[in-house]
Amino acid sequence: MNRIRRIEEMERCLDVSRKAVDALAEAFAAYEAAQKDYKKLSDYYGSTQWMKDYEADEAGRLPADLKRGVLSEDAVYDLITDNHDLAVRMLKVITKALENQAL
Repeated sequence: MNRIRRIEEMERCLDVSRKAVDALAEAFAAYEAAQKDYKKLSDYYGSTQWMKDYEADEAGRLPADLKRGVLSEDAVYDLITDNHDLAVRMLKVITKALENQAL
């Protein structure tokens, strides 16, 4: 590879990497900010209060137009599973990035 092509290729690598790091930083900030709400939701899911709310829904004691995905067993469970899988994936990627880091 000649010098010009190498520099162009490395410039492309820089642009792609910069864009990815910036996008991840932005997404991670949103993820980090949501953790308080996530904790509150995961504590609620499966609690006695959740069960009472679920039973009230099943008995038709909640307004028909009330958004209540939180009372579906799948929505919150899927979120918890996805969050766990994402955390494991992030840990693996971060570990590899740190191992490959040349400072």
